[in-house]
Amino acid sequence: MEAELTWQEAKARTQAMEREIAALIPEDAVFSIDQKKTGTLLSCNETQHHWAASTTVTVADGTEIEPIVKAIEAHHRESGAKVSVDRNVNGSYRVQIDLPAPGENYLVSEGFSPNEIRIASGSACFTLPEGIYPGGDF
Repeated sequence: MEAELTWQEAKARTQAMEREIAALIPEDAVFSIDQKKTGTLLSCNETQHHWAASTTVTVADGTEIEPIVKAIEAHHRESGAKVSVDRNVNGSYRVQIDLPAPGENYLVSEGFSPNEIRIASGSACFTLPEGIYPGGDF
């Protein structure tokens, strides 16, 4: 457990991983990448939180998203990460990548429109300093 990890470090690491995942999308398919600048804190357990946000990659019209998500899945399976797949509520292929740090995970699937790939993330768990309220944007 990374009890000494600050929320700022957790956020920075998680955003870097979102960018690494986005970099796996073929460059010629990428129209834009929108990484949220702020996120929220969610509970890991009674004493710890994790930072949660997302990055949305808009792809060119006609881009087949499922094969891209499957390629991201294959890349992370080869890296030794714990990977699971299912279909989201819209029936789109979704991959969950769980890294060894407690709480750290990434969900990759078609976004809210057919031309988007959404990378939702949660950082490794950390303890907030005394007096820091976990509500609001971080």
